[in-house]
Amino acid sequence: MLVVMQSHATEEQVRAVCERIESLGFKAHPIPGSIRTAIGITGNTGAVDIGSLEAMSGVVECIPVSKPYKLVSRDIKEENSVIRIPTPLGEVSFGGKAVAMVAGPCAIESREQAFEIAARVKKAGVRLFRGGAYKPRTSPYSFQGLGEPGLKILDEVRERFGLGIVTEAVDNESLDLVEKHADVIQLGARNMQNFSLLKRAGRAQKPVLLKRGMSATLDEFLMAAEYIMAEGNYNIILCERGVRTFSDHTRNTLDLSVIPAVQRRSHLPIVVDPSHGTGRRQKVLPLSRAAVAVGADGILVEVHHDPDRALSDGAQSILPDELDQLMIEVRQIAGVLSRTLN
Repeated sequence: MLVVMQSHATEEQVRAVCERIESLGFKAHPIPGSIRTAIGITGNTGAVDIGSLEAMSGVVECIPVSKPYKLVSRDIKEENSVIRIPTPLGEVSFGGKAVAMVAGPCAIESREQAFEIAARVKKAGVRLFRGGAYKPRTSPYSFQGLGEPGLKILDEVRERFGLGIVTEAVDNESLDLVEKHADVIQLGARNMQNFSLLKRAGRAQKPVLLKRGMSATLDEFLMAAEYIMAEGNYNIILCERGVRTFSDHTRNTLDLSVIPAVQRRSHLPIVVDPSHGTGRRQKVLPLSRAAVAVGADGILVEVHHDPDRALSDGAQSILPDELDQLMIEVRQIAGVLSRTLN
């Protein structure tokens, strides 16, 4: 159910409607728009008493929402959500006219490695630095990340280079730590349907970058985001990172067709990770160009100064010089679409 407020509704009127919804045993989600506020209702398994809500001051109408995902749907918010990430170098926004860029190594291996890559990322004009302190790996014998010491290195990267930090949480315990150190909490493909982790992320005070599961449908992807929003965190960035198919020429199949599909159904921004989407260094640049051309709100790439010796995903990590070239190419394509990079 969606309660649409009048364009001139006051904060007191919105608060009164929310309190009425809560008194009925449901949860109210006020989502401000450019013209008016809409209040989503969750927790109802049956019909809501529309009459008692429509009679309240400031209410325009109550609209049933048929989709299983409600808060992420354009039914509740027609205009695009813009997720703003403050960094020492300036704000980075996802979902507006600009294309957001995020770059860095798959995993934080050492202070020296992180600093060397961060210097090149900053020089390229990127303001968000990705790097995993916790790494969920297929093999239990693979490098799992440095853990909390890796998060402290990321703190040093922010302080020294002014970059915002995007890093992954793999369970509830690590999310508690990641929330303290990161500017954006990443939830990986393997955790897209880790429902307890999604709920915990919904109670976090930081934006969440949610990656699509490697076999997830579009509806499953959006329902995972709904879990987060239902807990009260509306700052969500979706990420397409490739799905598992029969193709053997690439690690995954990057599903760029999901970008316009998500944008038609949801107001949330969506970015593309061509590094995991292909698993091949030489495919990252052309797929980054394609992602911008199809309308992605951002690009998330892995960069390493010595990928042949990387402890995680070196084969898909581009070199710093290739990041410089990527920035030139995607800026040109963004310009054709009247967009910029940030």
